[in-house]
Amino acid sequence: MLQPGTLLEEAHAIVLTGGSAFGLATAGGVERYLEERGIGSEIGPVIVPSVAAAVIFDLGVGVPTRRPGALEGYAACVAASVDVPEGRIGAGTGATVAKLWGPQRGVPGGLGTWAVRDGDLIVGALFVVNAVGEIVDDDGSVLAGPRLEPGERREDLIEWMRAGNTTIGVVATNAILSKPDARRLAEAANDALDKAVRPAHTLFDGDAVFALATKQVDATYVDVAALVEDAVTAAVRRSVRR
Repeated sequence: MLQPGTLLEEAHAIVLTGGSAFGLATAGGVERYLEERGIGSEIGPVIVPSVAAAVIFDLGVGVPTRRPGALEGYAACVAASVDVPEGRIGAGTGATVAKLWGPQRGVPGGLGTWAVRDGDLIVGALFVVNAVGEIVDDDGSVLAGPRLEPGERREDLIEWMRAGNTTIGVVATNAILSKPDARRLAEAANDALDKAVRPAHTLFDGDAVFALATKQVDATYVDVAALVEDAVTAAVRRSVRR
């Protein structure tokens, strides 16, 4: 639906949620909120919102039968604000990272956000980090690594990667971008995860990034892409900083 060359040119909302596949029900609540306010595309006699959604697998944390649904999706819209809490909240509540050495050694992940400005041009990022890899700072130091017993070194541990990991996020800019350029921006943001997650994009990660352009500032794709790495890496690192 969002690929270049398809009919739709815009998304009316992006949903990032937990609860594995069950959590995708939150999108229904967002659709109801938008429909009530006349936000969407006119298709025949009805307004149909375009809502894209991505979910992390977090059913191994807490009570697996407690999952967000349509009511939580609607409530998130009502509570929407420019002030975004970070850490273990919302979709980041059950997120974990540093599971390369087994899920029992993992530590909390979470939700992080950051924006970078160059004059009038802004690129913002919001990520829910639930990765196999550990989170590292710009100098390579570990911000969130595996739990180790006294005397253990992670270099000596056997690697036990497990399925059920996903880092999902949104990058948004106020630039005027074409749909193909928005796709390129999402790819650049996905590539930027390599700078903050080690290792990133493993066979056991299901990463997904959306890109949005609000078309307010005249800027080239190159201008926007120059800012995306800093926005993404800062958002990922802030997700685990307490």
